[in-house]
Amino acid sequence: MKITLKPTSEQVELVKAMASKNREVAYEAQTALAEFIGPVLAEVVNTAPTVSNMFTSLQFNADESPSIPLDLYHDITDEDYIQVWSQSVPGGLPTNQVAPSQSELKFTTYTLDSALSFDKRYASRSRLDVVSKTFTRMAQEILLKQEKTSATMVMTALANASTNSEQHVIRSAQTGRFLLSDLNKLFTKSKRINSAWNGGTPAERRGRGITDLLVSPEIVEEIRGLAYNPINTKGADGSAPSGNTNGLAASDTVRDAVFNSAGIPEFYGVSIQEYNEMGDGQAWNTVFSAAAGSTTYADNYSVAQNGGAAQAIQSGEEILVGVDLSRESMIRAVATDSENGAEFNLVADDQFATRQSKIGYYGSLEEGRMIIDDRVLLGLLV
Repeated sequence: MKITLKPTSEQVELVKAMASKNREVAYEAQTALAEFIGPVLAEVVNTAPTVSNMFTSLQFNADESPSIPLDLYHDITDEDYIQVWSQSVPGGLPTNQVAPSQSELKFTTYTLDSALSFDKRYASRSRLDVVSKTFTRMAQEILLKQEKTSATMVMTALANASTNSEQHVIRSAQTGRFLLSDLNKLFTKSKRINSAWNGGTPAERRGRGITDLLVSPEIVEEIRGLAYNPINTKGADGSAPSGNTNGLAASDTVRDAVFNSAGIPEFYGVSIQEYNEMGDGQAWNTVFSAAAGSTTYADNYSVAQNGGAAQAIQSGEEILVGVDLSRESMIRAVATDSENGAEFNLVADDQFATRQSKIGYYGSLEEGRMIIDDRVLLGLLV
């Protein structure tokens, strides 16, 4: 992420004016720059390839009491009561609210803000690079707060999700390995939890139920390894494969496709999103473990090392998150300014006295995040 101010004559003069000894001139220039940069910061934050932007934006006026009519987001033949996950403070513990699908959902919003300053001499010398990096840092801080809030929401909802008496998290066939069989199992799990209100076949099959996978660099390494490692989870007699003669490689077509696309943007029709925060001992894996607590998850493989027995998260296991982005179930409600309609409110910070020789900016946005249907989330413990 990088914000750059081009050294045009107009922008150079505007930055110089910010350091003027005339306070009115200086403040007017600072305000003009804020009005120009504010929408840019909002666009940068909203288009960054992050977990927070997997949520669908829903704008509302900042002076209103926001709410969502749940019946517009659920099929009329769906179950009478649904589970809604929401947060009251940024980064706080998400709470699960059971509500009728015909009700109006009131939700709580919170403010994410950042304040930065730099010395006036940089403005007087037309150091556009310093001004640019200041706004880049502000966007990064807002984005970091959004990431933590979103990851906490997703991981907590996934760890506790259960539909039709089936948990949304299963285990991989082999410890520490991610195979085609595991993704195939996730597809089947999605079909089972996305049933009709009576437990039968829904009127509309929503595809496979997984459009994106959030994985660690180690899992991407496993996917690349499919080009030369065996992929079978069962031998010819249906038992677990053993020895050097029971390993079966993928077809040449599959292996060539994996080998030729080392970046792995897509695998088996599912988009792969790689995050350093995912993986054993990493931040989001720790959040999932804390949310899961002593919850046990079954192996779902008759030939697995634990014989299908359910157990709590084990040391060394990491979570993969499957998401169905084809449905609007992950909502980010964001307040817009009543005057200019902007999501991100950037203003000149007036806390500095003249003798401090500093120029400051304060930026904030008001938002609230919800998951109104946790059936869009699936997990795989590897």
